[in-house]
Amino acid sequence: MSLDLSREAFDEISSQAERLVFEYFAHIAERPVMAPNHAGKTTAAINVELPLEGRPLEELIAECRTVMDLSRHNGHPRFFGYVASPSTAIGAYADLIASALNANITCWRSGPAGTEIEQLVVRWLGSLIRYDEDAKGLLTSGGSMANMIALLIASRRKTGVEASRKGLWNAGPPMTIYASEEVHMSMAKAADILGFGRDQVRVVGCDEKLRMRVDELVSHLTADRDRGLRPFCVVGSAGTVNTGAIDPLNEIADVAREFDLWFHVDGAYGAPGVLDQRKTDLFAGLERADSVSLDPHKWLFVPVDAGCLLFRDSAAAAAAFSTEDADYIKRHGHADDAAFAYWDYGVELSRRFRALKIWLTLGYYGVRRLAEAISEDNSLAAYLGEIVATADDFELLAPVELSICCFRYVPPNLRGNDAELNRLNERIMAEVQKGGRAYLSNATVNGRFALRACITNFRTTKADVEETVQAVREAADVLSH
Repeated sequence: MSLDLSREAFDEISSQAERLVFEYFAHIAERPVMAPNHAGKTTAAINVELPLEGRPLEELIAECRTVMDLSRHNGHPRFFGYVASPSTAIGAYADLIASALNANITCWRSGPAGTEIEQLVVRWLGSLIRYDEDAKGLLTSGGSMANMIALLIASRRKTGVEASRKGLWNAGPPMTIYASEEVHMSMAKAADILGFGRDQVRVVGCDEKLRMRVDELVSHLTADRDRGLRPFCVVGSAGTVNTGAIDPLNEIADVAREFDLWFHVDGAYGAPGVLDQRKTDLFAGLERADSVSLDPHKWLFVPVDAGCLLFRDSAAAAAAFSTEDADYIKRHGHADDAAFAYWDYGVELSRRFRALKIWLTLGYYGVRRLAEAISEDNSLAAYLGEIVATADDFELLAPVELSICCFRYVPPNLRGNDAELNRLNERIMAEVQKGGRAYLSNATVNGRFALRACITNFRTTKADVEETVQAVREAADVLSH
């Protein structure tokens, strides 16, 4: 028995699936941002019995529609939670094409065309964010994996490959990493996974703009070096996920050079912000980094999963992953480019053809249109910041650097009472999310609970920003009665 389909069956699948996707994109703004839901509601609405025989296509498509209906919709123009851009149609269809090919982009031999497209896309991304037009690197599941690989490469540079092979890489004094108090949680997690320990991530304080204080960084480094510890990496943020703050990257690069540190920039969210000409100067120094992480699925409107780690020194990256190859993956009869393998530069062996959706998105829209969409997101966040700053019942809690605005609702009777304001705004956020008109997440800014709007959406308009503000006010009114 074959699983191949007749032309008629194939056409029917294509027709029904295409109609479902078209309807979703065409009417996404009419949906609640988050459908009324509870744990178990989805599985209660579909057939959960393992099918011994195939089921009618119409039933399966209907259940796919149910799954879509009960989802949270990142593509909705008033979804401002987390950092999750909507997918474009071209990106969605790129995933279909890549899945049809089903190439394993583990090495050139396994996926020759896909490997070359990924290498091209990596160079494009390096050029796009003004890092390096000839950047090397690889695509990952996301920024967390990219950051972990960067820390591993940085540590191997410090200890040498032989120390790792003999199990001595962590036998000496503790190795230390430096990052601001606003750095992404993936850094501490990566340090834990790699065996350094969370306590070896030195937390550097921030200034009033929530950027790393370079003077404090130098103090930490000097003290640790005098104690005989082994500093090996400093992490700068090119757009923190809490507030969008950009660290003083040029100054950090100077310190990294002085103390012989690997300089990694976490630009998973913010790096594409350099395409907004009004913001370009904020990223000065990013081009001096030893490695940079960025997520095209965060602010280049590419479907999940599409992360990326960029670096210049391929030898340092390869040394970190150098190993005695298992016999079945040895590359017999290949030389030069044809011997290229991604397992020499990263953790994964099996790897999806992630590059196609980035390549098609960049090719279909071009950099200019993507830059305009990113610039508009920044403008809309600034517009929200202006509304907040001029309102009597709101307070802006952080500067609006990129496309994130952090604020809180402040009724007159609670001014100055941070504890009560924290509790009130937490309840407001839950009420807004439950209402389905808009979706805000939260951040903690200087100990204050903030309503956080992250705008990474090409569908969002000023009217959506205004309606979100109204939704917050109406939620506050409901809670006051």
